[in-house]
Amino acid sequence: MEESTRSEQPAHRVPRRAVLRTALAAGTGGFLAAACGPGGDDDASPFTGERRTGEHVLAVKVDNVAAARPQTGLQHADIVYTEQVEAGLSRIVAVFASDIPATVGPVRSARESDIELLRQFDRPALAFSGVQGKLLPTLEAAPVLLLSPGELSDGYERDPGRRAPHNLYLKARRAERAADDASAPRDIGFRFGAAPKGGRATDQETVRYPAARTTFTWSADRRRWLVAMDGAPARSRGEGRLAPATVVIQYVTVRSSRFHDSSGSVTPYTETVGSGDALVLRDGKEYEARWSRPSANGGTTFTEAEGGRRLRFARGQVWIALVERKG
Repeated sequence: MEESTRSEQPAHRVPRRAVLRTALAAGTGGFLAAACGPGGDDDASPFTGERRTGEHVLAVKVDNVAAARPQTGLQHADIVYTEQVEAGLSRIVAVFASDIPATVGPVRSARESDIELLRQFDRPALAFSGVQGKLLPTLEAAPVLLLSPGELSDGYERDPGRRAPHNLYLKARRAERAADDASAPRDIGFRFGAAPKGGRATDQETVRYPAARTTFTWSADRRRWLVAMDGAPARSRGEGRLAPATVVIQYVTVRSSRFHDSSGSVTPYTETVGSGDALVLRDGKEYEARWSRPSANGGTTFTEAEGGRRLRFARGQVWIALVERKG
């Protein structure tokens, strides 16, 4: 399989800054305008706070069971979401924009709650392996550019060294080229900058799903949170340990959806519109926070639990664990 490398902007594309100026001149509204400088820098990515922004939002459903590990390409994602699926396991939605790797995977199927989660990105592209027939009309009607193997037959490949269904990989740069109509990165509520005052020193935090767990351990040397899954170090194939700059544990409502898998297990629905508590990990500290997303087409704001000030993230990859709320 092709090795993942840092991608370069194609010469024929319009610079992101010019795209924003054109959109603002056309009066596309304040929400897009707010994407400029979420960390106080007009050129910063609204997803990472770093200088590279990218031109299209590409979300990929990534397998997260033991047979799928180590995954490929996750260290290049701007945002990594984990969510509960059938049998109490977890699955990943990886969001790419600033750095499109050669390969991402293994790719798995979409879920109903992905539609709500991805609405905040406007009209992103979504790469997924398939979806059950009853959900397909709802997914096709959603504001998402669908990139399944049926729509992008030359955008996927099988790894002969792995067993199905854990061996389907996305040719992510091919997918990004095919996603020319996908939305550009915009403000989804994140803010970046210096660490807030206060917080509690911590070197480890574990997120638990009914049949899976993810542990984040602070590395002072790397200034990152090292990820472990089910007790084993989480690595990206050929590129080392997964290590986001900021971890958000977002407590949400997880309820039963209308669907179930082939074995009869009910598919959970993770609600990401509403409000609730969160825990933000950055720079070796944890901060009690609140999250709020009043509508599906708006972003999610994170504020300090005391005082209500916007809580700034560390610049770099953001990992958001969507976990069933306490109580």
